[in-house]
Amino acid sequence: MDFGLHFSEQLKQHLRALRKARGLTQARLAQKLGVGQSRVADIEANPGAMSVDHLFKVLAALDVQLVLRDKQAASSVEQLSQCEPATSDQGAKPAPPKGSW
Repeated sequence: MDFGLHFSEQLKQHLRALRKARGLTQARLAQKLGVGQSRVADIEANPGAMSVDHLFKVLAALDVQLVLRDKQAASSVEQLSQCEPATSDQGAKPAPPKGSW
């Protein structure tokens, strides 16, 4: 399942929810990361303060991955999928996609 994040503050809830969904306590996640439980509490309280390297380690320990999605490309694909082909008894080619290019 994908979780869209638009603000760094949202990461706090997602990290905690993912940890709990895996049945992990802060102490057990800390063991997996090689840090103390208080560090996991700090990460969950203020995830924006950790480095990107640490974020990747936490995500790996939670068995999740970071995905970057190109919203412009996704929007273009969505626009193309909404285009209807031209209908004709003579086998005409589909109409070109509608919208600005």
